[in-house]
Amino acid sequence: MFQTVEIPVWLVVVLFVLPGVAALDRIIGPGVRWFFRRRLERVLGKVNARLERKIEPFKLMRRQDMVVRLLYDPAVLEAVAEHAAATGVPGEVALEEARAYAREIVPGFSALFYFGFATRAARALSAVFFRVRVGVVAGEARSIDPQATVVFVMNHRSNMDYVLVTWLVSGRAAISYAVGEWARVWPLSRLIRAMGAYFIRRGNHNALYRRVLARYVQMTTAEGTTQAVFPEGGLSLTGRVGAAKMGLLSYIWAGFDPLGRDVVFVPVGLAYDRVLEDALLVHAAREGGRRFRAPLLRVLWEALRVALKRAGGRRFLFGTAAAGFGVPVSLRAYQAQGGDLEGLGVRLMGEVERVVPVLAVPLVAGSVAMGVPVSDLVARLNEVDAVLRLPPGGLAQAEAEGRAVLQARGILDAAGAVRPEMQDLLAFYAAPVRQRLGQNALD
Repeated sequence: MFQTVEIPVWLVVVLFVLPGVAALDRIIGPGVRWFFRRRLERVLGKVNARLERKIEPFKLMRRQDMVVRLLYDPAVLEAVAEHAAATGVPGEVALEEARAYAREIVPGFSALFYFGFATRAARALSAVFFRVRVGVVAGEARSIDPQATVVFVMNHRSNMDYVLVTWLVSGRAAISYAVGEWARVWPLSRLIRAMGAYFIRRGNHNALYRRVLARYVQMTTAEGTTQAVFPEGGLSLTGRVGAAKMGLLSYIWAGFDPLGRDVVFVPVGLAYDRVLEDALLVHAAREGGRRFRAPLLRVLWEALRVALKRAGGRRFLFGTAAAGFGVPVSLRAYQAQGGDLEGLGVRLMGEVERVVPVLAVPLVAGSVAMGVPVSDLVARLNEVDAVLRLPPGGLAQAEAEGRAVLQARGILDAAGAVRPEMQDLLAFYAAPVRQRLGQNALD
């Protein structure tokens, strides 16, 4: 009875761990969850009190619940059945494929992360690089139906676009972005999901994936989630505003119910004195492809240089960044007038082009590239009602600042002449001015 009994160490560990796990799950866990839930509710209350467009309940759903809702949506189940019949795979296999797509697409929005960290970080990061200005805000943009779903339609100049717009509209709404495959890298993917962004695959993919993505976009739009899309489908390689690729816009169009919640598209034009990825984009345009990747060592070196300049007290390292907000387009009103999908894309991108602000560097680059004085170029831009966001000191200050940035970038030499190897980069920065002038370009 009193003999020593040997028990394996792993069994002792199990005997102590299991009760501990049970205690955490049944006793401590509920209290912890209650604490964080109450804290989240207080944060949401404060945030919604100051937002013009409240955070919709759909956006706050648990990610797993949203995945299930998307997966078992009738339209998705129909697509699964069609995919199984077309490919000859069992229905269960097709359903698991759709589940994988749903988990890949659906975000996991965190209000605490978005408003507690992301918007503050966006403001701080923008302030490190740029002097941020708003070029123009159409009067109609201030009086949008509060029940409508707002979709910001933007040109894609830089990966800073996400940061800049997140900050600029942080007092009005929490934006859900459509993000490409480049961001599906851990831990970046976790952070982006927490901001409410959803991942999309570019290029041609099977019909099942497109149906799952389309249904998610339609669901989130119908629930009133504020979104931002880049219809060009990628960063501009030329510096111009490109034509719209109708993917996401076509999904919104197909799922729109004129009797339900309206969808209002707000055109946004973005401009920079310095595009961080300029050399990569120009090289990609020269090579005729869209695949480009910044060398890691180069990125680290540039980050170190920026940190040293910032430590030395320098602000606005890359000049000015600006955004212009154009005339909103109500989808309900547009369809009632007999408009079609292709016309919608042309209209939206035309309005985006119209409100892209002209800054000092593009202005001087256009002047140098076209061989005309800055004053003459400004006069022609005023004739076409271009949005000018120049320094308060007038044209003399604008020209001085523009030339200083172009010289620091290595596009102009000390005498103000264009370096031969930098002609493509000069054209990249002059492109927005040329495009805004249209047929009046002074070639």
